[in-house]
Amino acid sequence: MRAFGKSQGGTRREDLRFLRGEGRYLADTLPEGALHAAFLRAPVAHGRITELDIEQARAMPGVHGLWTAAEMAKAGVTESLWCVSARDRRGQVGAAPHRPVLADGIMRHMGEAVAMVVADSPAAALDAIEAIMLDFEDLPVQLALEPGDSAIHPEAPGNLAYDWALGDAQAVDAAFARAAHVTRLTVRQNRLMAASMEPRAACAEWDGKRLHMAFNGQGVWTMKRELARMLSLAPEDIRVTNPDVGGSFGMKAMVYPEHFAIAQAARELGRPVAWISDRAEAMLSDNGARDLTSTAEMAFDDRQRVIGYRVFTRSNLGAYNSQFAQNIQSELFSKVFTGVYDIPAAHLHVQGIYTNTTPVDAYRGAGRPEAITLIERVMDTAAREMGMSPFDLRRRNFIAPHSFPYQTLSGLAYDVGDFARVLERAEAAGDVAGFNDRRSESASRGMLRGLGLAYYIESILGEDSETAAIAFQPDGSVDLLVGTQSNGQGHETVFARYLADLTGLEEDSITVVQGDSDRIARGGGTGGSRSVTVQSVATHATVEQMVEIFATFLQDALDAGPFAFEDGIFHAPGTNHRLTLVEAVALARDHGRDDLMRHEKRIQLPGRSFPNGAHLCEVEIDPETGALSLDRYFAFDDFGNLMNPMLVEGQVHGGVAQGFGQAVCEEAVFDASGQLLTGSFMDYAMPRSTDLPMFGFENLPTPSVNNPLGMKGCGEAGTVAAMAAISNAALDALWPRGVRHVDMPLTPLRIWTWLQQAEKASGAG
Repeated sequence: MRAFGKSQGGTRREDLRFLRGEGRYLADTLPEGALHAAFLRAPVAHGRITELDIEQARAMPGVHGLWTAAEMAKAGVTESLWCVSARDRRGQVGAAPHRPVLADGIMRHMGEAVAMVVADSPAAALDAIEAIMLDFEDLPVQLALEPGDSAIHPEAPGNLAYDWALGDAQAVDAAFARAAHVTRLTVRQNRLMAASMEPRAACAEWDGKRLHMAFNGQGVWTMKRELARMLSLAPEDIRVTNPDVGGSFGMKAMVYPEHFAIAQAARELGRPVAWISDRAEAMLSDNGARDLTSTAEMAFDDRQRVIGYRVFTRSNLGAYNSQFAQNIQSELFSKVFTGVYDIPAAHLHVQGIYTNTTPVDAYRGAGRPEAITLIERVMDTAAREMGMSPFDLRRRNFIAPHSFPYQTLSGLAYDVGDFARVLERAEAAGDVAGFNDRRSESASRGMLRGLGLAYYIESILGEDSETAAIAFQPDGSVDLLVGTQSNGQGHETVFARYLADLTGLEEDSITVVQGDSDRIARGGGTGGSRSVTVQSVATHATVEQMVEIFATFLQDALDAGPFAFEDGIFHAPGTNHRLTLVEAVALARDHGRDDLMRHEKRIQLPGRSFPNGAHLCEVEIDPETGALSLDRYFAFDDFGNLMNPMLVEGQVHGGVAQGFGQAVCEEAVFDASGQLLTGSFMDYAMPRSTDLPMFGFENLPTPSVNNPLGMKGCGEAGTVAAMAAISNAALDALWPRGVRHVDMPLTPLRIWTWLQQAEKASGAG
């Protein structure tokens, strides 16, 4: 068999049903007779509940049940939602305050679920919500990213959730003491909303013995485990499924309070209970993202080599720990903390702060975009300060190809890389030499043009093991059961095509089965750009095992052999026996070998892969209005061997668009009282197609040695690189006008204000 796929593009097989409106999203799959849930949500950021009268609402037409924290407690649903706590620099586990399914006495962020109504229709449920009498006493609101006097949780004095550090502080101090040059920079990462095309939704059914939870997430096994824990059920009494999912970007990977509330309601009522969020509710209750401030210092010797790097970050966790929040700006940030540079001494210090805002969690890249944005902004600033080309400064400090495998300060081992080769190609193909002519042309029209570069590296994350199963059905179709979950990436296409390539099966005969805990017992779900890499290796291993088993069967059944398998054909040298896999399966059925109709294998990768690349862009800024336009964007990536170039390029395009969104227009904003000001798309600015140029993309592979296919994940790379590339381009455009620092989002008002301030400072000087 070939070691990897044919690397061919082609149309996505799932697109036709989506374009025809035949997708099966959560709202399309509700069982007959499903009831509908609605939630009363906290109207303030911090308040003590003094009255919660539900009797009038309970008597409303069509209402089947109403739950508060008291009702949940009576039913025994009292456990805290699960989260991973960071281990801080003192060796202590980060704070883990109780997070209830419904607010228990105190509301800690606007939009927190306080009560749930289940009724015949969404309208009836919302009418009953309006009839609930809620009164409260206002409490002090904490929004600042610094330890505060008014604690949100008694378990976290000063609202400090964790105090985490990595690296050798003394070695870094010594490096700074002998430095020839030091660059300092503070970068703010604006808070984002994931704003997936399909809002969150779920439906729970209880048949008297088993619970079925369908939700639009990124995998089913964490949900199954947490339902068992929260509702005191045996795991075998729970089935979890994912239907089609209309976007997630990390936000739907977590368990949320609504899941457990509707599951308990379904169990008590004996009826299916569905909850489908609308956009306004999503903006209040979905996990936010980013929201941190980092101060970085970088020390150079007299040869412009980095000798020390230190970072201090304060990260907003929101009002509660969400599932992975404590680890994102600590451990996940640290995975690529030093980027692609050979830095001998570094130190990272991170504090997580609770505030009276919606919790934050993973969003496309989860810690790695934040780390790369910071170090790439620092490298550009340092190059300016030392009068160097930003290309040359990076080249001077790259990890050399002969240094791989390279042990990072965070304990990872980068397996391979040739960063200088990729950067050289970016510089040539991006026509950096012609930039000054383009800048002059822009200036002739009164516009400011800037060139921005970012060289990123990413560590694909998530579980490094995965399961695949192949099942032959009596009608001749084949099921490929996978442990990952597509939320729009094209998994059905790439997985089916790869299995067809390995086996000679007709691609149209293959059905990719995902997101069903009854049909495949274990899987890692989708997240951290792991899916195609880990799942394809599992498929490859399953096929190898299956081929070996069938070869042994054929040798016995045909009294010939040994059988080899090449290009989809079993053959025995020296005989005329030649059978396709389909024919071998049919022969096995004729022999009563039902045991050969399903094959399953679980694998574990020997190590992670590290996609990397140079992203290059040019922006134009109108100094009269501050409006920024992205004029050119090129992505030169090293994704190793590609399974499907078209899907890879699509992932890069989407990632860059989301990076542009954060860099230029997106920001979730709360006022001083904790009220959300950006609660609709009238106020929260999403990028539009007219904001983006045609992207250039090229893959310059150095195949990974940490998986047999030589692949590297690609799903988050565009976002990891884009924010720094666009920010660096904006600063390059503004630098001649005296602007010395920019922060995201690069809105027209902010850019115009920086220009006015620089002009005033110049006049004062």
